[in-house]
Amino acid sequence: MSPREASGRGRADRRWPAEWEEHRATWLSWPHNKETWPGRLEAVEDIFIEIVRAILPGEAVEIHVLDQAMAKRVGERLRQGGVEASESLRFHVVPTDDAWIRDHGGVFVLDGLTGHVSRRLIDFEFDAWGGKYPPWDRDARVAAEMARIAGIPATNSALVFEAGSIDGDGEGTILTTESCLLNPNRARPGQDRSRESLEAFLGETLGAKRVLWLGEGISGDDTDGHIDGLTRFVSPGRVVTVVGSDPADADYKPLSENRERLAAMKDAAGRSLEIFELPMPDPISGPEGRLPASYANFYFANRALLVPTFGVDQDSDAMSILEDVVRDRPVIPIPSRDLVLGLGAVHCLTQQEPAKPSN
Repeated sequence: MSPREASGRGRADRRWPAEWEEHRATWLSWPHNKETWPGRLEAVEDIFIEIVRAILPGEAVEIHVLDQAMAKRVGERLRQGGVEASESLRFHVVPTDDAWIRDHGGVFVLDGLTGHVSRRLIDFEFDAWGGKYPPWDRDARVAAEMARIAGIPATNSALVFEAGSIDGDGEGTILTTESCLLNPNRARPGQDRSRESLEAFLGETLGAKRVLWLGEGISGDDTDGHIDGLTRFVSPGRVVTVVGSDPADADYKPLSENRERLAAMKDAAGRSLEIFELPMPDPISGPEGRLPASYANFYFANRALLVPTFGVDQDSDAMSILEDVVRDRPVIPIPSRDLVLGLGAVHCLTQQEPAKPSN
């Protein structure tokens, strides 16, 4: 077994469903932080309206807002954008520091064996990606509020952890990166953040049976290399991964090395991975340098695959590749040039809640 690929037992009575499995709802934290998107907040709200419109036909949408006044204003913005009020669209007064719910929200898992399955939320410790963006105290309370609103039990974790750092196939295989999970900026005094302890942690909290480790993330990624900008499962045994085309580009070598690692890996079922390559967009710069634009930051909604696009030549190629790979739902472009000014895109701004088990 490769030192960059580890298998373990994992909890037999816990499973983290794949993102493409049926959702009850998608959760959002409505954007409001002007420092994240200086001068572009209204444009970012317009993109959020597109996201809600794409998700709502297939599932509920739960939206966190600062207060009732904001709920009223956002509801009106949505109506102006063609999204009518309905029982499937709900607002919750859950104050946040920012909009990146993939990382500050909880992760829903399934507990129990066949016929006796229930849902649970894992509430990880959140510290704004290694303490980069204070304050984060309101964001750190969001997961507990999600569990309360959903009416399901929560398990608290003292480990600093973000869901954007992992991707799963629903069958016990989890992808992650060394640059993020092993980064000392996530450590707390007395905690063991070795590779072995993190694999045991993923086995206990998410039921991981095998953890596949990639190396570094893309340029401009302030998360220290979240997997959702690099490599994603699209079905069991099948992944898409971003690759570079210019050997002189800073991302070319680390992305090539990640591609080589994937080729040598097997999933929890012992299958070699079928790998599909996605292009990287032409470099996009913001006020502080290169932005982490990536087509891998897509989101599986029940009735659509939402794909970030950036107004560059590679958009059409990326869309065509994903249309070929994901054939069970339409692939919808979400213009994300303004979103990525905040150093994230569609997947970073969404969190799925799996459907209630039928038992």
